[in-house]
Amino acid sequence: MDVRVCGMFSAAVLIRLVLLCVGVYQDQNLQLKYTDVDYHVFTDASRFITQGESPYRRSTFRYTPVLALILTPNVLLTAHFGKLLFCACDLLSGWLLLRLLALRGTSRGSALVCCGLWLLNPLPAGVSTRGNAESVLAVLVLSTLLCLESRRLTAAALLFGLSVHMKIYPLTYALPIALSLAEAPSRERGLVPNLIRLFNRDLLLFAAVSGSVFMALNGTFYCIYGWDFLHEAYLYHLTRRDIRHNFSPYFYMLYLTAEGSGTGSGNWSGSLALVLFVPQMLLVLLSSLAFRSDRPFCCFLHTAVFVSFNKVCTSQYFLWYLCLLPLVVPRLTLGRRRGLELLLLWIVGQALWLSPAYSLEFEGRNSFTLVWMAGLLFLLINSFILGQIICHYRPVEAQQKKID
Repeated sequence: MDVRVCGMFSAAVLIRLVLLCVGVYQDQNLQLKYTDVDYHVFTDASRFITQGESPYRRSTFRYTPVLALILTPNVLLTAHFGKLLFCACDLLSGWLLLRLLALRGTSRGSALVCCGLWLLNPLPAGVSTRGNAESVLAVLVLSTLLCLESRRLTAAALLFGLSVHMKIYPLTYALPIALSLAEAPSRERGLVPNLIRLFNRDLLLFAAVSGSVFMALNGTFYCIYGWDFLHEAYLYHLTRRDIRHNFSPYFYMLYLTAEGSGTGSGNWSGSLALVLFVPQMLLVLLSSLAFRSDRPFCCFLHTAVFVSFNKVCTSQYFLWYLCLLPLVVPRLTLGRRRGLELLLLWIVGQALWLSPAYSLEFEGRNSFTLVWMAGLLFLLINSFILGQIICHYRPVEAQQKKID
């Protein structure tokens, strides 16, 4: 293996090991704990599974039972297993990025720099070592794209079905995948001939396999856990009304219309939570039609739009699109200085939000309005950065590269 590649991955491993050790010390000695509360939720759900009970006996476990199953070593072996697994997924994501960048014709030097945006980034390392499972989704999404780019459609469909089962947001990738798998429009005039031509063998195979995986997993867990599984893993997220402060521009509106804020406000809040999906879906549709020929770039745009306009948006959600950013950077015509300016703007937007959020969370001050205004500003910053990326993106060549 290339010495530079070994050096990059060794540094990534060292960063994560140091953070894991710091986390153990902080959890044992300081009042402010390092481990995220979600990690304890995962572990409790896994404990129920080892006892032959439903993971949904653990309140706030709103994920697929697959996550609780793969973390049963947390109970049977060591409480640190899940964090080590998530860190390993971080590293595997870096390797998948290298493979994808090679397929897209990026030089080895540029590919290493781009992978460093993920492997040496303190945000993914911090999120994984605190016990969040976002890196598992990063592996599934990047593996799906790698199989698609190398024309291994059955494997890609299997991974895509599992990805959507694990978390629903990759479902937005279905449209650009379907459009890119469809053959070029027929020369015959008329809507019907062109529509018939779209449904080719590749598209039907992908839809059948991914759909079967998704339905088989859901059917199995429904038979085992019943309505609790469907509600907690899927339906809850559709009408979720998270009134805790977060980066979402909608959180304050949902807070004001939450149950208890007025007569009938609970029903209105539930309907509002569904309506707020509309801007996301419209932007996802437009980006699919405009950039369907470049799947990784289109998936990056989808994820960035989904996160930025979501009714719940926390720092760990940023990893959903940051894992795809290294695939976009080599095709940008932005200068280094301009890129650093945009990065600084993104960081400043978060810092401006964190100040009133800290006052609200730890000092008990009524800074809801300031948090909301900072969230709106952060949305404007994200939209501006996305606009700059779109304007300066150079589409990848259609010719596929062979894997080394």
